[in-house]
Amino acid sequence: MTQEERWMTRCMEIVSFIETNHRNPSKYVVSERELVNWTKQQRELTNAGELKESRIGMFKELMELCERYKRKNQYQ
Repeated sequence: MTQEERWMTRCMEIVSFIETNHRNPSKYVVSERELVNWTKQQRELTNAGELKESRIGMFKELMELCERYKRKNQYQ
């Protein structure tokens, strides 16, 4: 499996998780922590301008999906 295939697999895994559970992965759940760490690393690469061009569009779509399911303060 190439690096590009692994990246696509992980991205699809996170999209599938969000669509199935209607929430973002939690850093407090051990089984979900790997997804959180991968997303955080990709966000850091994007901010540093080091994410490959072929991945930027798909990662932006993932971030939009994450933003849609972002937790809200219950008092707002």
